[in-house]
Amino acid sequence: QVQLVESGGGSVQAGGSLRLSCVASGSIFSNNAMGWYRQVPGKQRELVARITSRGTTNYADSVKGRFTISRDNAENTVYLQMNSLKPEDTVVYYCNKYPPFVSAGRQVWGQGTLVTVSS
Repeated sequence: QVQLVESGGGSVQAGGSLRLSCVASGSIFSNNAMGWYRQVPGKQRELVARITSRGTTNYADSVKGRFTISRDNAENTVYLQMNSLKPEDTVVYYCNKYPPFVSAGRQVWGQGTLVTVSS
């Protein structure tokens, strides 16, 4: 069964922090790079951060130095520590493998978790 369950979103003031978590089924997580994505309404999802199965990380310029991605391979879980949050970080965040999991020709996504940053 394919599963992606994101959690940890919420409302914070600018400068605050949140930690997102994502539990993925083994078919998605095991031996794959994982990523956190976000989608502004009306635009395509963008990759925010990714981590290989061995722990090598990459970040979008917009979050570099503020966000940290990590993973727990024993728990099939990937995390996103978000510090120094800005109002422009307000959006729904999703996790998935990198590149995203595809089934029957369509990308499969979880429900996402909403982050709201107020100024």
